[in-house]
Amino acid sequence: MTAVDGDQVTSDVYDARALQEKWQARWEKDNPFLAEDSPADDRPRRYVVDMFAYPSGDLHMGHAEVYAIGDVIARYHFQRGANVLHPIGWDSFGLPAENAAIRNDSHPAAWTYANIETQAESFRRYGISVDWTRRLHTSDPEYYRWNQWMFLRFFERDLAYRKDGLVNWCPQDQTVLANEQVVQGKCERCGSDVVRRSLNQWYFRITDYADRLLDDMDQLEGGNWPDEILTMQRNWIGRSHGADVRFEIEGRAEPVPVFTTRPDTLFGATFFVVAADAPLADELCAPEQRAEFDAYRAQVAKLSDIERQSTERPKTGVFLGRYTINPVTGERMPVWAADYVLADYGHGAIMAVPAHDQRDLDFALRFDLPVRVVVDTGEPNPAETGIATAGDGTLVNSGPLDGLGKDEAIERIIGILEERGTGQGTVNFRLRDWLLSRQRFWGTPIPIVHCPECGEVPVPDDQLPVRLPDNLKGADLAPKGISPLAAASDWVNVDCPKCDGPATRDTDTMDTFVDSSWYFLRYCSPQLDTAPFDRELVDRWGPVDNYIGGKEHATLHLLYARFFTKALHDMGLVGFTEPFKQLLNQGQVINQGKAMSKSLGNGVDLGAEIDTYGVDAVRLTMLFAGPPEDDVDWADVSPAASLKFLNRAFRVMALAGAASAPGTDPSTGDRELRKATHQTIDKITAAIEAQRFNVAIARVMELVTAARKAIDSGPGAADPAVREAAEVIAVTLSLFTPYVAEEGWERLGHSGSVAIGNWRAADPDLLVQEAVTCVVQVASKVRDKLQVPPDISEEELERLALASEKAQAFIEGKQIRKVVVRAPKLVNIVVG
Repeated sequence: MTAVDGDQVTSDVYDARALQEKWQARWEKDNPFLAEDSPADDRPRRYVVDMFAYPSGDLHMGHAEVYAIGDVIARYHFQRGANVLHPIGWDSFGLPAENAAIRNDSHPAAWTYANIETQAESFRRYGISVDWTRRLHTSDPEYYRWNQWMFLRFFERDLAYRKDGLVNWCPQDQTVLANEQVVQGKCERCGSDVVRRSLNQWYFRITDYADRLLDDMDQLEGGNWPDEILTMQRNWIGRSHGADVRFEIEGRAEPVPVFTTRPDTLFGATFFVVAADAPLADELCAPEQRAEFDAYRAQVAKLSDIERQSTERPKTGVFLGRYTINPVTGERMPVWAADYVLADYGHGAIMAVPAHDQRDLDFALRFDLPVRVVVDTGEPNPAETGIATAGDGTLVNSGPLDGLGKDEAIERIIGILEERGTGQGTVNFRLRDWLLSRQRFWGTPIPIVHCPECGEVPVPDDQLPVRLPDNLKGADLAPKGISPLAAASDWVNVDCPKCDGPATRDTDTMDTFVDSSWYFLRYCSPQLDTAPFDRELVDRWGPVDNYIGGKEHATLHLLYARFFTKALHDMGLVGFTEPFKQLLNQGQVINQGKAMSKSLGNGVDLGAEIDTYGVDAVRLTMLFAGPPEDDVDWADVSPAASLKFLNRAFRVMALAGAASAPGTDPSTGDRELRKATHQTIDKITAAIEAQRFNVAIARVMELVTAARKAIDSGPGAADPAVREAAEVIAVTLSLFTPYVAEEGWERLGHSGSVAIGNWRAADPDLLVQEAVTCVVQVASKVRDKLQVPPDISEEELERLALASEKAQAFIEGKQIRKVVVRAPKLVNIVVG
């Protein structure tokens, strides 16, 4: 085994483990990646953030990919002389820690912080270029204090409020479940049937920002954010222009408003549908229908929203025994309760136009309800085909709208509705307010006291943080139908901050998405204890230049972070309105074509791979597998091949370092190798800027081959061009494989880290290609080779090829059918 003598590696053979031991100790001592906050530092600033890690265990293959990608970006800017802020932290609240505490009869903090320390050691081993002085954990009271402070600022501005809302409820676990935790109507954790239940919950009024969340996407277009992510956000927000139409219900004093994007089809409305779980359905149900409705409602409560909206499920419903009046035709329409309408969309009720909406048509055909065509699209009658005609077409059977196109008809009918006082034009959003209440322990306590005299009373700022009690653990945290915090009577019972009378704390905790909606701001001043962040430093560093993470966060996390930024901007706390200038989404690391899974037996242990091949080889393999956004199939890549390459690169740097000293003038060296080196610099720089890291690695591999050839069969290791190539290899590899790069740089005689400020500029004179070889083919066979300028035009190249005597010998007497030109390297003359 290679020995480590002090901090020197004594072997000339690449030994991954020895280099890791040496350079981890060196980086720990030197801390080379500190960001400088001083305004006197005039270097260009760059803020690079990798999405939070969750401390559920040691690092896995997904971490290996995303943090390698973020590290390349940060190291590139370090190399270019920038003042880089590249911090690290942990998203350390959440349900997994609570479940672990219940299993282990412990406090969630014990599991959480033990895992954080394990991951921190692995991050250090992985060689990522972070500023460890910026480290934060969202479960620290010093952090969640500011969650509470911001909640109170939102509460003051009516952006935080409580209301009754329908939630997914697991009767077995006695807890609220997110939609993604409901699988085929059952609890993902225990398999019990999930029901819909109304609970009084806290919300953030994100819908107040719906228009800005859409309109400000202009700042993110043009390649800054992936088009796919922008489309997903637009669809999630779902801005729709249409009309609110008021329907009179027989026997009800107040009309029921219904939002529709197609008010022009009102003449085709033949029945009315209310969400089965909406309070309106319960109110409207006639006494003779009560038993049937209650049974149906209990059945619907077992379905998730995703299942209810599935187009593949048969439509179900129950007649409520009531009628409404169509405001334009005066016809009586039956009122039904159904599962395909959701209580929290619009007003929880729709007008059904079955001829032109497939879900309405399926329902109408199931229950033998009328189908009336009011838009002529040239397609067959939906009542006969079972296929709704959803096109624009021309209005028919619609009184004053007959003969009009869609846009003109919508404008006309909105005018009619407004004139009659039965509706008006409006904008609706699919986006719902953010439900942030969680009936769990391991999260940020909501800083509200409930007083029988004063109502909802904010906890005063000087009493923050409201800390989690430290005397609950294990069975105390098991779900009991209410938040575990409710069982901590000493914690719950307090004096009202307003009247000093007896009161109780709110026992819900915040959604962990709150923690991750602003952490990038806290990184700028993580030790500050007088404010959540330093406005001056945030404006100096922000917004984040490069944000790296998975596209599974395309909607919720990214949308919430954008909402927080805009709300904080409106409060005068930050000077920008979008948090992340550029977003890069990495693919998944899979194995044998499938996601890694213990049950499939295709899991790959990151630690074992590193032990076998070394950190550098694992990182290089990840980054060389393809563009960052593509999936990496570990079965198709070869860390062993990466290790062989690293041995070759290390040997080139070691030989060059032994043969010459730093500062040698490269201009006297082999010109062909110098040209290869500078062309490599140019190509790698372009590839990194385009985030095509695999292409950059391929180019440095070519340079290693060229340098080794010069050493073995050319001018030799002492040639100044070889040293120049070796130094460029070390600097470039520092982005991808930091251990071998640092050692190679030192072997080349340099002091200080290779990672800081050593990027080379390509010499324009060495980028000029004096001539390239163009192959001239006749009938797809090579007949001549021409030396031509690299920037030759297709027209000039075709002229030269046709003038070639060698080519003419094979063209003579034949007809030229086509000439294919691929300037500057190929001309193919097709004859017949």
